[in-house]
Parts: sequence; structure tokens; C-alpha cells
Amino acid sequence: MALDKPYTDVPGTIIFDAEQSRKGYWLNQFCMSLMQAENRERFKADERAYLDDWQMTEEQKQAVLARDLNWCMRTGGNIYFLAKIGATDGKSFQQMAGSMTGMTEEEYRNMMIAGGRSVEGNRYIGENGTAQAQNQPQGAAGQKA
Repeated sequence: MALDKPYTDVPGTIIFDAEQSRKGYWLNQFCMSLMQAENRERFKADERAYLDDWQMTEEQKQAVLARDLNWCMRTGGNIYFLAKIGATDGKSFQQMAGSMTGMTEEEYRNMMIAGGRSVEGNRYIGENGTAQAQNQPQGAAGQKA
């Protein structure tokens, strides 16, 4: 029996619920393995070989190799676990969050200092706010892609 999930109507948001948790179990376990220095070294030496040691889907492995955190989240990754990939790459959480919005680090920092993204137009899918799919990615970094 499928549960009613009214929260799926929030634009630009992937809710980490029980279903996402099950889907991303091995992806998130891989991320947690990066807390150990020897695992980070193995991963950096041969990313694909290290990923192949985990029971992740091919899509999850490709998302990690691409360092596409939004893709990782769609395949069950939890941002708090995914942060271990960024840390392994020497990235700050702010840099990672900026990459997820298509913004430069400076643009993302300035948006957050100014109070974050407005809720106007971003309460549900179909409004015309900055988090809506048709407006993503935004910022200079996203426009280069």
C-alpha cells in the first residue's frame, strides 16, 4: 500500500523519507566509509574500483563519479552522508550547496546572508519561483553548463 505523500509537491526538494532511505542505503553506506582515511585514499586512488566494492546501482555510481549531488539525492542519497564526498574532495558544505543550485560559492553565500530563497512562488510545484524546475539551475555557475 503506497502512502500519500503530499510533500512531493514542494519544488526543488527531495524529501529523505523511508522510501529514499531504502533506495539509497548502499550509497549512504559508501559515503560513511569515507570517514576513514584509508578508505578516502582508496577511493581517490581508483574511484570506480572503490565504488564497485559497494552494492550501489550503476546510476548511483555514475552520479558519484559525476559529483552531481542532486542526482545522488534523487537516487536515495542523504545530503548529510553525501557531504563526506565533498569533504573528500576538499569542498566546503557551502561550495557543495552552491553547486546544487547552479550558483557560485559567492552567489550562494550572498543569497543565504540575505535570508535565503524566498518562499514566494516556491510553496508548491507550478508557481513561478526560483526553486521551480523551469528556473533551475540558477546563477552564473549554472548558466555556464
